[in-house]
Amino acid sequence: MTTWDPEQYLRYHDERSRPFGELVARIGATRPGYVVDMGCGTAELTATLLDRWPGALVEGVDSSQEMISAAAAPDRPDRLRLTLCDAREWLPGRPVDVLLSNAMLQWLPEHVDLLGRWVGSLAPGAWLAFQVPGNDRSPSHVILKELCRSPHWRGRVGDTVRDTRVLEPEGYLERLAGLGCAVDAWETTYLHLLAGPDPVLEWVKGSALRPVLDRLTAAEERDAFLAEYAAALRAAYPAHPYGTVLPSRRLFVVARRP
Repeated sequence: MTTWDPEQYLRYHDERSRPFGELVARIGATRPGYVVDMGCGTAELTATLLDRWPGALVEGVDSSQEMISAAAAPDRPDRLRLTLCDAREWLPGRPVDVLLSNAMLQWLPEHVDLLGRWVGSLAPGAWLAFQVPGNDRSPSHVILKELCRSPHWRGRVGDTVRDTRVLEPEGYLERLAGLGCAVDAWETTYLHLLAGPDPVLEWVKGSALRPVLDRLTAAEERDAFLAEYAAALRAAYPAHPYGTVLPSRRLFVVARRP
């Protein structure tokens, strides 16, 4: 299990939350009774679903104790509940009207098969919506993979980064359409303008770098790795007077069960 740092993850809250809003905006549910946010993190975004669907019970599910513990107490505990559970083990107690997941499925190599089970948990006419990063070929991820597998580091962290786990949008469309769903799939590349020293490193510290940081527990070893990675990132993402540009590709899928 990856150890998450809520404070580091939320350092770029505005940039990380934008895909969530665009995903939810494409869900056509009008009066769902039961809404689930899978991989809810600290649940700030999950809480916004209470206003989107005023009549719904909203459940946020996450496998990270750190994230769930950092979640603020809900203002409406009768309508919002948080559950500590691995997405692969979660089973709903009733049919779900909206099941959404924002930037979580890429952590599960078997997530394409999991989608079939999730569709089976939906009520007739209900909605499944998810968003995953599509950045495996971006410099930040390629450099990280090469560094982890380099002769100096592969004995310590060579197995912490894996090859591509997500499909192209067409792959998700084919999978869900094959299950009888009506599917809307698209992609967006955001150009995040980040400020401060080594901002791309700080961004990745909140996401893709977490398994590496879990492994490098000695401060001296961790600092050496981060210094080497940061130098490569500065070359790949040069700073400009107006900031550092980080392209971030995101894949979106919204499906409706017949």
